[in-house]
Amino acid sequence: MWRNILQKCGGATFIVATAAVLALALWLRYGLLEAGALPRDCGGSIAEGLGGLCGVKWALVQSFMQQRLGWVSLVCALLAFATGGRMAAWAAWLSGIAGLVLYSFEPAAVGLMLALLVLARRPTEHRRQA
Repeated sequence: MWRNILQKCGGATFIVATAAVLALALWLRYGLLEAGALPRDCGGSIAEGLGGLCGVKWALVQSFMQQRLGWVSLVCALLAFATGGRMAAWAAWLSGIAGLVLYSFEPAAVGLMLALLVLARRPTEHRRQA
């Protein structure tokens, strides 16, 4: 009988990593951005200067502009699906979780589901023995 990622790790690693990324993304969105904790009068470009909290706000906003976080999740998931790589699947899963919360839900949802398929699939060495 084969074991998938949830059975192999007892589910603890999967659940803890997912919960940690979800909590961080929720805190970034609702605790910093939408709560107004970051300054409003920051320059919109690097040329205008991005010191201190303005730099944090700029980096955070750039991560979900044009759904970049979701596209990272989708690219990692496609790579993981094509090669069967677990590390790429983990990257796709965790960036997909963050992308769903941080305004990149369309490509992140597809990346998340593809990553879950790879993570739930049998590892290659078990397939050869069976």
